[in-house]
Parts: sequence; structure tokens; C-alpha cells
Amino acid sequence: MIKNAPFRFADFESIEFKYGEPNHMVNEYNSKTRIYKYLDKKDSLITDTVKFTKDDLLYLHRKAMELGFWNLDTDMTGPEWQQDSTHSKVPRFYLEFNYKDKSKHITLDADFAGNPRMHDAAKSMIDEVNRMLATAQAR
Repeated sequence: MIKNAPFRFADFESIEFKYGEPNHMVNEYNSKTRIYKYLDKKDSLITDTVKFTKDDLLYLHRKAMELGFWNLDTDMTGPEWQQDSTHSKVPRFYLEFNYKDKSKHITLDADFAGNPRMHDAAKSMIDEVNRMLATAQAR
């Protein structure tokens, strides 16, 4: 990916991360509010408070730069969603980085069939946020 970082960490405000079925994305985290809601193995909605440290956020910001997050398409929805948006069950991920003057978000479906490099970069970024969430929650 091309490295282009029009977003500076000094202007960073928050990360929003959501995932689940497209019309039912109940798993969500917002670094500003520190609220993490997710479904456990028993399908119970759990609400937890998870704090990312400044180092965690800096790591994710730099990872976004490395993977070319700023250059990814905003809409990477898959064919099932485009054919029938009301009954799609394919997992969807939404990731947004918010800065003082602007923000960047992506929506990625697991069955996205577009550019494989874009898919891989988006999936890698989502995996990193998920990993950091698990690490921060374990603290």
C-alpha cells in the first residue's frame, strides 16, 4: 500500500470499532467512552470498560500508516449485501479513526471480492484493533 498519512497522531481523538451481522452489529468499542459491548459465547450482551493507553493508540495509528489505512476504500461490502441488504448474514466490520478535523472509516464484509490487497490491509488493521482490545481487556 502507498504510505500517505494525512492524519497526525497529535490530532488523534478516538477509534470506533463495530462488528457482527450487517443489520445487527452489537459488538462495539469506542476508545473515547471506553465502553466495549460484545456478545459472549452464551449470546449475552456484556458491557465492559476497556482503556487503551496512549501507547496502544500510537501503535494503532502507526499500524494504520504502515498498512495504508488512509488509502483504503470506504465501502468494501460483499456481493451478498449488495444483492439482499436486509437478510445478509455475512460478518461485517466497521472501523473509524477520528481526528480533530477529519476522520477515516471503512466498512468491510468478510465476503468482499474486490482488490485482494485492499482486503488484506483492511483485515490486518481490524485484526490489530481486535488484538489490542483483547490485550487491554486482559489488563
